[in-house]
Amino acid sequence: MLSVELHAHSSLSYDGRDSVELILEQAEAVGLDAIAITDHDEIDASLEAAERAPEYGLVGVPAIEISSAAGHVLGLGIEEAVPPGLSYETTLERIREQGGLAVIPHPFQQSRHGVTARIASAELTKADAIEVYNSRLLTGRANRQARRFARDHGMPMTAGSDAHISEMVGQAVTRVDADERSAAAILEAIREGKTSVEGKRTPWHISFRQFGGGVTRRIRNAALGLLR
Repeated sequence: MLSVELHAHSSLSYDGRDSVELILEQAEAVGLDAIAITDHDEIDASLEAAERAPEYGLVGVPAIEISSAAGHVLGLGIEEAVPPGLSYETTLERIREQGGLAVIPHPFQQSRHGVTARIASAELTKADAIEVYNSRLLTGRANRQARRFARDHGMPMTAGSDAHISEMVGQAVTRVDADERSAAAILEAIREGKTSVEGKRTPWHISFRQFGGGVTRRIRNAALGLLR
């Protein structure tokens, strides 16, 4: 069984803070086997992490968190960014065209761009897997909803720290029963539902600090854009 972090952000995300190097160092320190950096609508840091991961004894999975018209969708195992703003179904198609896996993070957390704010929950079954444990939820209700939905519909389950600072990498992991230690084997095992999830909630004060930092960076970046 491999311990895999499938939801983490670098400084390339508007609300992320840390470099690829710090994230990989943390992943190694907490004993992970593999990691996917999933920046918002950006993929360069994830590609860098996938390339450098073996230096830290890790498997790197290239990935991205896409802002679809319905909400956030994780594209695992892809190497070209999928444009934001596409429909839910088109976003899934674009991921699969690259041989990737479409995973829906925090689907029932509508205040954090969960897709059920704009699509019927039944449409979640069109994805390849559902994130049923997200560390950054302040209560467990949305996680329980996601787990119940995945269980009732026989869908593969994943977990993710949704880390926006390196210290939180590894808060939630997906345990993957992969045939070998490779990105391809990890993705195939997830697709087949050979997973279990474990984790703990991000402390509330860190979640609020991450949120505040993201707002500050977004305002700063917008101001810089106006000055260009």
